[in-house]
Amino acid sequence: MRSEARTVRTPDGLDLAVHVTGPEGAPVVVAVHGYPDDHTVWDGVVPLLADTFRVVTYDVRGAGASQAPADREGYRVERLAADLVAVLDAVAPDRPVHLLAHDWGSIQGWHAVTDPALRTRFASYTSISGPSLAHIGAFGRSARLRDRLRQLRRSWYVGFFRLPVLPELAWRSGLAGGLVARREGIPRPAARDAVRGLELYRANLGRGGGERRTEVPVQVLAPSGDRYVTEALQASAERFADDFRFRRVAGGHWLPRSRPEVVARCVRELVDAVSAPTGAPRRTRPTPGRWTDRVVLVTGAGSGIGRAVARGFARRGAVVVAADKELSTARQTAFETGGHAYQVDVADPDAMAAFADRVCAEVGVPDVVVNNAGIAVSGPFLAHEPADWRAIVDVNLMGVVHGCRLFAARMRERGEGGHLVNVASAAAFTPTTFLPAYCATKSAVLMLSECLRAELAVDDIGVTALCPGFLPTGIGGSARFVGVDDATAAERRRSADRLLKRRRYPLDKVADAVVAAVEANRPIQLLTVESRTAYALSKVAPGALRRLARLPVPSM
Repeated sequence: MRSEARTVRTPDGLDLAVHVTGPEGAPVVVAVHGYPDDHTVWDGVVPLLADTFRVVTYDVRGAGASQAPADREGYRVERLAADLVAVLDAVAPDRPVHLLAHDWGSIQGWHAVTDPALRTRFASYTSISGPSLAHIGAFGRSARLRDRLRQLRRSWYVGFFRLPVLPELAWRSGLAGGLVARREGIPRPAARDAVRGLELYRANLGRGGGERRTEVPVQVLAPSGDRYVTEALQASAERFADDFRFRRVAGGHWLPRSRPEVVARCVRELVDAVSAPTGAPRRTRPTPGRWTDRVVLVTGAGSGIGRAVARGFARRGAVVVAADKELSTARQTAFETGGHAYQVDVADPDAMAAFADRVCAEVGVPDVVVNNAGIAVSGPFLAHEPADWRAIVDVNLMGVVHGCRLFAARMRERGEGGHLVNVASAAAFTPTTFLPAYCATKSAVLMLSECLRAELAVDDIGVTALCPGFLPTGIGGSARFVGVDDATAAERRRSADRLLKRRRYPLDKVADAVVAAVEANRPIQLLTVESRTAYALSKVAPGALRRLARLPVPSM
């Protein structure tokens, strides 16, 4: 895609190298790079936006092909913001632009959007890994001690950059550039630009200067693997913006290079949102436990654990997608939660694929998927026919596999993390002679969850295996009993249902445990005393569980 090169003169007489890509007359996106980069940090993002936007990038003063100021005073954030205004005057003098900035570009971007005189120049602001200088000061005064210490540890380099001589030597020798390139997987920064840019730290840090607010719609993209800027510091900008969105994105500090497709999509979504406002300004907070507007999908949501978990997330403000094989029960859960009802058989891979497409198109990519649908088959191993095995494996194991595979792929593509909750059971680590197929499938779900947790961690997707013991759900009344006649099977179902319903364990407590497990990103969530006891025995005294498994099972 062809880019037009321009030169823009700053108020203090420096020439900036500006690059414009995209159709004339289209909405304008201005992207400002950070330190120690130049405009090429946006090379992956520009072609993803330039089909419908006029995208403007430029080398800030002292970087790339732009001229450098003669002294430290020329690197003050006020001068940087004035440069941005000069670029706006050249490329979009008569209309507001959508600002996109990273690192030190974000710092100067914040300075501009919080200037009341410039309010009409910006339609939106997407900030990546860069707070306002004023926000840094406020964070240092009011944040929790733990958060301040965590940010202080990540900011070790700031003190080093303000030292005389040594930082210059580190960059000119290639040591600093090589370290950054290896750790972050980016091209080696130009030593000349890195040395010049040290003046950004020396000229500006410690000059927070009062509270600065903005009415410009703001979107903060906080990389989950950022080595330099904590989520807490970036999230603290909420108090300074009337319209604030916070998005935790899987990736490192140089998100524009590593995840350009995610950056471009988030910019498009913000532009769409502010171009077609639907009422009051949106305030999406990063605080754990704040589930407002989060999409939570639950399979087997028509009863039992599924319905309870759906209610639990709905009470916390989540948008619930209730899925069940029976549409009527899914609709009842959706009615109770104010959510969306879908009918799907989790054992049918084609139906699950179509279901995933519909949900993502109609509601959005889920933030949490609870793979809960399950059945029980009871009886001795030799009484199980192949059809019995196929039925329970298709639902209990393959249903979880389909849910994880389809929705984890969409979570990864979205790039904002997520969480999978796979409902296993205490049976996963408790051998029995009367539930061999059930135990086998639940054990498989537990191990699948452990494997997925390791694989998806890089995408900031958590995985939790839920392992309850006996709960007052309807699974006993719907269980299949093999090796006996129909009348005996029916009686055993009634007996199992009565037995489970005697267990007075509130299902709301299950929902609370699931929410807590997701918020804490626990690998395994045990429920009920028998589950915890069996899990402990499986680790320290597995022989005891094997001996217990041999005991005769009383008829139900």
